[in-house]
Amino acid sequence: MDAQGRGRADNIDPADQWVLNPNTGEYELRLPPSGTQSVPGPRKPSAEDGGGSRRRRRNDMTPGETREMNRVPAQDGGHEGGGTRTEDGGRTRDGSRAGDKARAGDVPPPRSGRRRSAEPETAPGRRGRRPAKKKSRAKKVLAWTAGGTAFVLVAVGAAGYLYLRHLEGNISSTDVGDAGSKGFSKNEAFNLLIIGTDKRTGKGNEGYGDAGSVGHADTNILLHVSKDRTNATALSIPRDLIVNVPDCETIQPDGSKKVIPGTDNVRFNTSLGQDGRDPGCTMRTVDEVTGIHVDHFMMADFNAVKTLTSAVGGVEVCVAHPVDDKESHLKLPAGKSVVKGEQALAFVRTRHSFGNRGDLDRIKVQQQFLGSLMRKMSSSDTLTSPSKMVDLAEAATKALTVDTGIDNISTLKDMAMELKKVPPKNITFTTVPVLDNPAEKVPVTVIVNQATAPSVFEAIRNDVSFTDVKRKQKAAKDAQAARLKGTRSAPGDVRVRILNSEAAPGSAQAVLGWLQNSEGVPKSENAGNAPAGLQKTTLEYAPDQAAQARELAALMGLPGSALKPGSSTLNSQGLPAMTLTLGKDFKGAGVPIAAPDKAPKVDKSTANEVKCAS
Repeated sequence: MDAQGRGRADNIDPADQWVLNPNTGEYELRLPPSGTQSVPGPRKPSAEDGGGSRRRRRNDMTPGETREMNRVPAQDGGHEGGGTRTEDGGRTRDGSRAGDKARAGDVPPPRSGRRRSAEPETAPGRRGRRPAKKKSRAKKVLAWTAGGTAFVLVAVGAAGYLYLRHLEGNISSTDVGDAGSKGFSKNEAFNLLIIGTDKRTGKGNEGYGDAGSVGHADTNILLHVSKDRTNATALSIPRDLIVNVPDCETIQPDGSKKVIPGTDNVRFNTSLGQDGRDPGCTMRTVDEVTGIHVDHFMMADFNAVKTLTSAVGGVEVCVAHPVDDKESHLKLPAGKSVVKGEQALAFVRTRHSFGNRGDLDRIKVQQQFLGSLMRKMSSSDTLTSPSKMVDLAEAATKALTVDTGIDNISTLKDMAMELKKVPPKNITFTTVPVLDNPAEKVPVTVIVNQATAPSVFEAIRNDVSFTDVKRKQKAAKDAQAARLKGTRSAPGDVRVRILNSEAAPGSAQAVLGWLQNSEGVPKSENAGNAPAGLQKTTLEYAPDQAAQARELAALMGLPGSALKPGSSTLNSQGLPAMTLTLGKDFKGAGVPIAAPDKAPKVDKSTANEVKCAS
């Protein structure tokens, strides 16, 4: 700050010490140099106040200017217009030097050591300048307010950033390698595996679960969120489902990789924890059982239920009859109750109070609980309460472990906002269709019902809703269907290259033989392997190949969504050809790939429904 242009540096109004730094875009506190600070006095009038000439040093002023300066009131006890000093080099009450006044032949200096009790009179006819004093004070208040507001905004902004960093520090993550997806897209459907473990972690959890448990996958929900966000499906996977756990590559703490051998005909819950398996192994097992690729996972232990329900002030549940379970310590009257903390954990853990006391009935109770928790978390009572939102953010980030693809606050927020777009009435809870294990005399475990389960898995893979919704992408689906309509080429005129991405090994050669020997498509060839990861089979073609594409789609039973207008590729003979890339949905040569239009009927509930457990 220029002391000659504004007076002494210690006369700066504190509000003016907050200066906008153009390099950072933030306000910074600029303090005067050490040694110049003193008790702050009132701010000198600026050019805005009509006093631009007063910025000059007083000993450079003319007598007339000095007299004009003397008419500006000042507070007592300050300096530079704020205090009375002795005659020898001191200051008068109005702030001008006594020696200057004496030389100017104006008002004589006051006697040493005495203060005047009244303000010096202004010249006759000048009393109209009094309002300027109020104006100056008003400006000072505004300056203080502006400076204070800037300080608050900077402080809040910094606190918000630091708090987000703090929340991010709460998150635990596991690198699952290629078991999941690397990132998250707001414009695509996504599959999130929610895992609840029986591992004892945290104070107060000593009495829960198996004493020596390594943390098995006891509660498992595959959440599929549709591409257009009109619906979602929460598919529960029983922990006692008999499955084949595949070989699993895990990343060790030192960064090395270790492949854990798979095991056949074991319970699903052993896909986590057993033999050092991580959540990536559980994701791979879900893929093995359902054919559905899992993008990400979230894992929680006993503490998650307790802290999340406490953060939102409790979750409403309903039971058809009174419950007094000595094993889970759950006591509830018939009808509706609000549970949180230990009581909420007891509610989701009990399996001796409902139905046939088995795991399948407990799953239904857990689905009811999750629907109620989702309603509470999205309610205005929660969203409009800053304290609840802070508690919820703390509880969620401390309770969850996620994969490294989503282990930051920004991505987790994006996922939550995308899920929030789905109406609760279109969030379906259902369970993998199962049968009692025929290998057991007294059924304890279950197996996949191969008569009904595949159609459920296929509906989820193809983003088909289990509720009646008006699809936002109806126009797009109509456009895809339109690609199948029109003239078709003769089979002998179809020229196509066949590649394999995610189909079984040898599938491209199998399709080639089937097309040439059974369907009369001689202008086809095996082009080898395509990059891995393609979930759905695609047929890319140039505009002038549309008739060929329609014919090949009819032969193979391809849906309109598989047809991708684009460009042709030269085949081995240098001629333009279409490109057929086999995805994970490929079922075999001659087996139609067309996706279902409607999901099968299942035993289900939705997130907006309130049901009483019985």
